[in-house]
Amino acid sequence: MGHSATDLRESRILLYYFFTPIADPKAVMLWQRTLCEMLELKGRIIISEHGINGTVGGSLASCKQYVRRTKEFFKGIEFKWSEGGAEDFPRLSVKVRDEIVSFGAPGELKVDEGGVVGGGVHLKPEEVNELVESRDDVVFFDGRNAFEAQIGKFKGAIVPDVETTHDFIAELESGKYDHLKDKPVVTYCTGGIRCEVLSSLMKNRGFEEVYQIDGGIVRYGEKFGDSGLWEGSLYVFDKRMHMEFSSDAATIGQCAVCDRPTNEFYNCGDGDCRKQTLLCEDHAREPWCLEHQPHANVGDSV
Repeated sequence: MGHSATDLRESRILLYYFFTPIADPKAVMLWQRTLCEMLELKGRIIISEHGINGTVGGSLASCKQYVRRTKEFFKGIEFKWSEGGAEDFPRLSVKVRDEIVSFGAPGELKVDEGGVVGGGVHLKPEEVNELVESRDDVVFFDGRNAFEAQIGKFKGAIVPDVETTHDFIAELESGKYDHLKDKPVVTYCTGGIRCEVLSSLMKNRGFEEVYQIDGGIVRYGEKFGDSGLWEGSLYVFDKRMHMEFSSDAATIGQCAVCDRPTNEFYNCGDGDCRKQTLLCEDHAREPWCLEHQPHANVGDSV
């Protein structure tokens, strides 16, 4: 099949996940790796017995072909398209894991041909707004790592104290959120995958009315931009680090050193540290996390 000049010239990033039983994850991994190498795509794909989760980038032509080929095997899978390309990823990584998103509960999650069993009710973006308008006790519950919410979140959202998704089970079982168990709770995350699992874990722990947003923050932002219930920037796990839904996006993040508005994360200057810190342009000249600040007086100004 021939490709247009645009397809060959332009690049895109694909984001997707699909919960479905996979009998032979290793075989799917080898097929996906071969397909991506042939199409010169870069990114990260994780496969488990519960399904597949991926973010890949490359030429528009290659992305279109990847979508066609992958849909032949995973019937019903949906892809989100985003600006970017292979250059936004350091390499191609295709691996088999116990979970396609790591909550540390592979034995608890149940999946059938219809997806996650016992998860939260799916809401389209407009249904989220309708729920909030019709109920005054709706709670937004952030399903991401806490640092992601520093630059963007749903207005009034609860942001659990978690560094990674592995921390969520202990956080849910801590009792901090027991007062929410009889309230309508809308979980949200970047593209929806983390909330597929999180909403199931919450329901298993007595939260009675749990929802999740179809397509996550990405789909909500595409629908409402910055005129809805979302505020700020969206953290993304590639070289872009963040994205905005419109030119009207608020900057809600604050520099960890001086509190100036910023939405820019920087990797710590200590080579052994993997922390990312919000810094303004001035303090980004020496990007250290607060733990490894080389000058005591800088840390004292926080």
